[in-house]
Amino acid sequence: MGLKQKTADLKKRMREAVKGGGTKAIEKQKAIGKKTARERILAILDPKSFHEYDMFVKHAGTDFNMDKKFLPGDGVITGTGTISGHPVCIYAQDFTVAGGSLGWAHAKKITKIMDHAMKLKIPIIGINDSGGARIQEGVNALAGYGEIFYRNTQASGVIPQISVILGPCAGGAVYSPALTDFVFVVDGVSKMFITGPEVIKTVLGEEISMEDLGGAKVHSEITGNAHFYAESEEECFYQIKELVSFIPWNNEIKATPYPKKSPKTRKFNIPDIIPADPRQPYDVRHIVKAITDDSEFFEIQELFAANIVIGFGRISGQTVGFVANQPLVLAGVLDVDSSDKAARFIRYCDSFNIPLVTLVDLPGYLPGVDQEHAGVIRHGAKLLYAYSEATVPKITVIMRKAYGGGYIAMCSAHLRADFVCAWPTAEIAVMGPEGAANIIFRNEIKNAENPEEMRKQKVKEYKNKFANPYVAAAYGYVDAVIEPYETRKFIVHALEVSDHKDIIGPKKKHGIPPF
Repeated sequence: MGLKQKTADLKKRMREAVKGGGTKAIEKQKAIGKKTARERILAILDPKSFHEYDMFVKHAGTDFNMDKKFLPGDGVITGTGTISGHPVCIYAQDFTVAGGSLGWAHAKKITKIMDHAMKLKIPIIGINDSGGARIQEGVNALAGYGEIFYRNTQASGVIPQISVILGPCAGGAVYSPALTDFVFVVDGVSKMFITGPEVIKTVLGEEISMEDLGGAKVHSEITGNAHFYAESEEECFYQIKELVSFIPWNNEIKATPYPKKSPKTRKFNIPDIIPADPRQPYDVRHIVKAITDDSEFFEIQELFAANIVIGFGRISGQTVGFVANQPLVLAGVLDVDSSDKAARFIRYCDSFNIPLVTLVDLPGYLPGVDQEHAGVIRHGAKLLYAYSEATVPKITVIMRKAYGGGYIAMCSAHLRADFVCAWPTAEIAVMGPEGAANIIFRNEIKNAENPEEMRKQKVKEYKNKFANPYVAAAYGYVDAVIEPYETRKFIVHALEVSDHKDIIGPKKKHGIPPF
């Protein structure tokens, strides 16, 4: 066979592989609003940048007549490409081929591209759309999942890992996305659960739909397993591209700098955002946008634990991670979910050399039996641990309330914030003036001729003495009391002088966070 014949044979084999599960299977996929695996990869990557590997891999299954079945690419497409010119590794499970089920060869293709990403120190993007383990291959399918989980763990904190759920992701398969840094879901398309509706009905007698059990909204709003929610695959792909513009490609470098831009202060002006009445709420995202370049803020887990806000912005062209209490929701208190949400984000930023800016305005931790029984002590401690452990530049702005344990947990000087500034409106104390006055002056209020008048007087006395930033500043716990409009200027300077910050901690294998 000559070169022409061999080339023609190659092209024929490639055409067969590109067809995936065939025309009917592809039509069925598209009929329910889903793109094919190959279309998804091409939509995420720069045009003409995708290079596919292992196109001709075959499965080795022999039981249950598997030896008679041809599964193109064994149901997964792998390769490399670029996003905005930066290289990434990527794989996409192909539901048109045996339901995207994971067998040993399928898993080896994924682990190979994961190893490639680690070797090259570039991000890995995984698109999940699979019926789960290939039952016909038995324990080999389980072994394949285990190999993936191990690599997820080894890659954690070394290269960014992004999971995109664009179909079913059930059973053991869900643990790989859970081990990655960011999970993207799409309304009506994404499904994640350990046990499906049928198993739940059989075991517990409860009936629930796949959407209500593990749909995109469930994981975005309730479980917190998803970081980004989209209403279409196209919106999801845009979100992925936006995310990778903010993060570095591995843990040895910083995020790519962008040209410096000023905030849109006509729309986001701090004095106009903060209410005159300290009891009135406001949207802390507007404060973030009053600080960041071009007032751009890329929020993460927007729908989950909304009493705290996390996300990326840029200051002087440099990526910065923001953690901010949200007075609009539960007065910005810390609780079980918000502590988990913030702690995980802090550890990500610390792993990938992204400075942290913390905006503080909270009355403390959320009280109540439900929170105590849900383990708020353990969960709340995660936030303390994450901030204490972080060695990137840490800048804290105390805007209004900073009471009790909440003051400490939100990156106070005591957790080794590098720079702490406070606005004149800051109230730093063990607890709120009303509660504190009722305890400290209990007898005086009780024995007064007019207890209510005495209580008001003592509350005012406590406010004047303690509910301000100057007591903390007198002890050096606040480095500077600044006017609110100076906030960006303070942060810009703090980032500049801490750019080469270097901390060497005690020698140890690793710490033991309150997981």
